[in-house]
Amino acid sequence: VLGGLTKTFGETVAVREFDLAVPQGALYGVIGPNGAGKTTIIRMILSILLPDRGELSVLGHGSAMEAKDRIGYLPEERGLYKRMRVGQFLAYMARLKNADGADLRPRIRAWLERVDLGGVEHKRCEELSKGMQQKVQFVAAVIHRPDLLILDEPFSGLDPVNQRLLRELVGEEHRRGATVLFSTHVMVHAEQLCDHVVMIHRGDKVLDDRLGGIRARYDPRNILFEPLDPAADVASLSSVAGVEHVRRDGTVWDIALAPAASPASVIQRLAAAIAPARVELRRPSLEDVFINIVSAASAGGDDAKLRAAIRDDGEAGVERRP
Repeated sequence: VLGGLTKTFGETVAVREFDLAVPQGALYGVIGPNGAGKTTIIRMILSILLPDRGELSVLGHGSAMEAKDRIGYLPEERGLYKRMRVGQFLAYMARLKNADGADLRPRIRAWLERVDLGGVEHKRCEELSKGMQQKVQFVAAVIHRPDLLILDEPFSGLDPVNQRLLRELVGEEHRRGATVLFSTHVMVHAEQLCDHVVMIHRGDKVLDDRLGGIRARYDPRNILFEPLDPAADVASLSSVAGVEHVRRDGTVWDIALAPAASPASVIQRLAAAIAPARVELRRPSLEDVFINIVSAASAGGDDAKLRAAIRDDGEAGVERRP
């Protein structure tokens, strides 16, 4: 539970009057562009940084330091003891969390198998690729079965196959009973994984709601239309009553509805105008919701730059604040 957390660095306000309550067993995504304040919030939760003002409690304690053995943390800045062997490193990290029981070695081997690293137990960490090192560090964050799992930009630098694997692993930890809090600047990852979303922009919380509630609040105002005949003249769709504009989006046409138009009525008129192979409502993505909120709050914003800041560019997302 966070109440009114504020953190500044010089004249820069990194986080402003931030409130957050994460129920036990929840899976929360903290999302926003790089530099929004996500990492600063996580570091305050973990007592790596102290807030200028505000209050927090972690697992019922006034400081994460009082519950450190119950917390798993994957930091944004990846780091391993590179000359240690993988099995030794994971055993060491488990012992730091007082989780070095008789089943530790079998548990390490099982986890390495689970992340497709069954043959690396005796290799030095420095011999692994960056993606493999990241998976080892994830195992280090969960090897002690934490009650609270905090992941800072966990998908950065992973290829699509390993991004999917990591989503599965996080889901497994959540089903085990762990409370999960993760940050990402790529909003599609939050859509695929979490049940509650907190959006941050320039240190301010702009949205805090369940994913289902967000989708219900933002009515779909676009229709995806694919003509049965690829050579059909779609220019006529622009004149259909209730259509505001039409633009091509790959193999389909994205049709924006006029403000007062009924989606069901427009779909019927579109189908009557041109035989469809596919016609469906395009529900707004978290990216669309974020752009709408931020654009409404700051007239004249550059939507293209905002979208670029919250899409995966294949590189690790780096907060630009300490």
